[in-house]
Amino acid sequence: MKSAFAACLVGLFLFGARVAAADPAPRLFALPLPGGKQLPYFASAPASPAAVQRILIAIQGFTRDANRTFDAGYRAAEGAGLVATTLIVAPIFQVAEPEARKCHFRDMPVATAQDALWHCGNWSDGSPALNEPEITSFGAIDRLVATLLESYPHASSVTIAGFSAGGQFVQRYAAFASAPRWQVQVRYVVSDPSSFVYFDPWRPRRDAAACPQYDRWKFGTEHLPSWLGRDAAAARATYAAASLTYLEGALDTGEGPGTAHDLLESDCAAELQGMYRLDRGQNYAAYDAANLAHGAHKLVIVPGCAHSVSCVFPSPAARTALFGGP
Repeated sequence: MKSAFAACLVGLFLFGARVAAADPAPRLFALPLPGGKQLPYFASAPASPAAVQRILIAIQGFTRDANRTFDAGYRAAEGAGLVATTLIVAPIFQVAEPEARKCHFRDMPVATAQDALWHCGNWSDGSPALNEPEITSFGAIDRLVATLLESYPHASSVTIAGFSAGGQFVQRYAAFASAPRWQVQVRYVVSDPSSFVYFDPWRPRRDAAACPQYDRWKFGTEHLPSWLGRDAAAARATYAAASLTYLEGALDTGEGPGTAHDLLESDCAAELQGMYRLDRGQNYAAYDAANLAHGAHKLVIVPGCAHSVSCVFPSPAARTALFGGP
């Protein structure tokens, strides 16, 4: 092992309210970041570093439900029979009080003075931290991936999977992520986001004239912020070449129970992409097939699931996307 795991990380302690009923020993770690800040994250406890063959990084939703997202990732690995050889990680993008009350999930740790901080929503588009502009949320995950691969050198794959706002994060991050220094397969799983970044002005709905800024970042690639570190053409090429799967709950549509319709983005740039999450996901997958990866990116509709990471990630339909295989 290139360096001891404990030397790479700080702030290890057992999380008092159990993160996952199925996992008896999830832990909370903190990844060192520039400016003396840190990114907290949950991680499972494999028997030994040498046993880890794959890493699953599960990205929280808008409510910053990293504990629930961790649990969904753990149960997905358990259902696939891969718990013993998979490290499950769930980063926490912290928000300071009082804003955190608008996007707080039960039993989650509160922000500390050392944590990098974002607004409730802007971590999902890669934005710089409010208390340390050198750190972006995309850059924090770049650093997390590098640290985990250094600590678990036998891992041959990393899957970065996000649900809801986490799906937004992963879909955009796939275009701007730094390539790992190690030879490892990286997969991206984009699940049930409210919106996507398009790489040209086309949209599924044709009333763009009523929304003159619809193609600006984060919905398009006009006026890309300099902190993304990549221009629109390079981002498009990077995205098209990525190993990526779209997961959509078959029932994540309409305004009924279980759709989290109150959290669906409703500004005009998002509405040009479709009516509801399933609609927007199917529209984007069709756009991708015609214009980006030309069929290399897959769309998987998960039966019986609405807007629930606890339903989508552990489903048999999601296993190949999360862990690879035929």
